[in-house]
Amino acid sequence: MQYETKRRSILKAISWRTWATMTTAVIVFIFTGRFTLAITIGFLEVFAKMGLYFLHERIWHRIRYGKKEIPSFVLWITGLPSSGKKAIADAVYQVLLKEDLKVDRLDSRDVRPFFPETGFTPEEVHRHVKRSGHLAARLEKNGVIVVASFVSPYRESRDFVRRLANNFVEVHLRTTAEACEKRDAKGHYRKARQGEYQYFPGVHVAYEEPPNPEITIDVDTTSVEEATRRIVAYLKQRVMNEKKAKPQPASPRLEQSRPA
Repeated sequence: MQYETKRRSILKAISWRTWATMTTAVIVFIFTGRFTLAITIGFLEVFAKMGLYFLHERIWHRIRYGKKEIPSFVLWITGLPSSGKKAIADAVYQVLLKEDLKVDRLDSRDVRPFFPETGFTPEEVHRHVKRSGHLAARLEKNGVIVVASFVSPYRESRDFVRRLANNFVEVHLRTTAEACEKRDAKGHYRKARQGEYQYFPGVHVAYEEPPNPEITIDVDTTSVEEATRRIVAYLKQRVMNEKKAKPQPASPRLEQSRPA
């Protein structure tokens, strides 16, 4: 997922040889007491060993022995509004970035501007999740790890994304609408109950819990830090250690849910 550029190899060679040449020149001067000889030998050594070092680096770059391939995957975090999806997804994303992995972050509120005509009816939400799934799967196929956070309340559209991805990890943030409403600092649940929103999951339409997610986290009793730790531990043990990404079986497909 990463490679050493020629420019970086050259800069490393120059940096190393500067220090090494100074050391060689000092040693020659100490043993011979001849300053001109020390400088001459140091000057010749710069070009000889810098070239050898560069060649050595490029040869090892082509050798696969000892390299670990990290498969790309789609981490799909789903749950009711205000269940903590964004906070947990952001935290996991930062951890993966620190591992020097090629990772991208998709959140529903960031993706929606790409499809400005998309509303919030069940049919439109299905289309939105499927479009986002296509985007996530395309990134994954290009070697990018995707950390996605979407309410994605319907099983059918989540299963659609699972089938698109080569390596799909579903994280369900388990909680209740009542608990989410208490955490809802922006008052979305209140506005939904007052009629400002329609088709709001947990108020107007039911959130269909995943029957067999890879990870389930009870967010009412789990901190963001602990949830992040559990997710990253699972990824390292069950996904990132695989030599090759393996297709994940789809969970049972259920009929599309309609609001009452």
